[in-house]
Amino acid sequence: MSGPVDTPASSQGKPARRPRVFSGTQPTGALHLGNYLGAFRGYVAMQETHDCVYCVVDLHAITVRQPRAVLRRNTMDVANMFLACGVDPERSIVMVQSHVPQHSELAWILNTIAYMGELRRMTQFKDKTGGGEGESVGVGLFDYPVLMAADILLYGSDAVPVGEDQKQHVELTRDLAERFNNAFGKTFVVPEPVIPVDAARIMGLDDPTKKMSKSAGSEYNYIALTDPPDVIRRKIRRAVTDSGTEVRPGPDKPALTNLLTIYSALTREPVETIAERYVGKGYAEFKSDLGDVVVEALAPLQARVRELEADETYTLGVLKRGAELAESIAARTLAKVHERLGLVPRPR
Repeated sequence: MSGPVDTPASSQGKPARRPRVFSGTQPTGALHLGNYLGAFRGYVAMQETHDCVYCVVDLHAITVRQPRAVLRRNTMDVANMFLACGVDPERSIVMVQSHVPQHSELAWILNTIAYMGELRRMTQFKDKTGGGEGESVGVGLFDYPVLMAADILLYGSDAVPVGEDQKQHVELTRDLAERFNNAFGKTFVVPEPVIPVDAARIMGLDDPTKKMSKSAGSEYNYIALTDPPDVIRRKIRRAVTDSGTEVRPGPDKPALTNLLTIYSALTREPVETIAERYVGKGYAEFKSDLGDVVVEALAPLQARVRELEADETYTLGVLKRGAELAESIAARTLAKVHERLGLVPRPR
């Protein structure tokens, strides 16, 4: 496995480095259809235009306590899902955050220039703490965006694909990069948040006003990527619908709009074309067909996941090589940071 190369731009005929993208996924709970259509499918496409670093961010995950066996299983599940969805470890780096210690060290350094006020203003922190800052709130939860900034800046990332709920964190990353560059000299690439225009925003099956979520209280909110066919069909049958019987999108039909969006994203047919097919037909027939569409779309992915789960050797090898490639880039970044700060180099 050769892996992606950290090739700088050159004016002497050598190929310039392609723009780099970094994205991390937390190993917390089941990955679902919203993750696939909103992120993972895009990760595969970005390999054509970017050098990609895809990370299982297990250090972020431990801001919420979970049993060690669950954390390990979830970490492997996310790594397997990167591979099953089509991320190619010959072209992209796939690794686990805790395998590259530079993430933690750079986070500490960035903490010295981050401000308490800007961290308090992070919307996700407010959401997760109910707007309060009680004594029982972990420092890691408060400091989560700084570690995320370290993740991104370590690799000279030009682009960070995110949803709207994470855009604020990338803006903080930009602020920290510029603050460090202004204080100590040009060191970090200032990344741009990228919200993919073709990424489908998938809402909960039981509440189309909120995003599909692996932390939802009900299993009928989401379709897990590993749900068996009968479970997928049952969840779609139980999905909420709107008043009336017309299968059409519209602001007055948020539930049908969501289901049509799923159908369209998986078949790549326009929503309008799908809606025309069901003129004069009821919700039951539409949901039955949608169940078949989802089952068929996820079947190859699920088959690959089963192969990877049957023998962890391949995935562990990918993660080992990914950590080596990632650390070779991260170490150079951190060495530059040390030099800018005036830290004494480690004796060789």
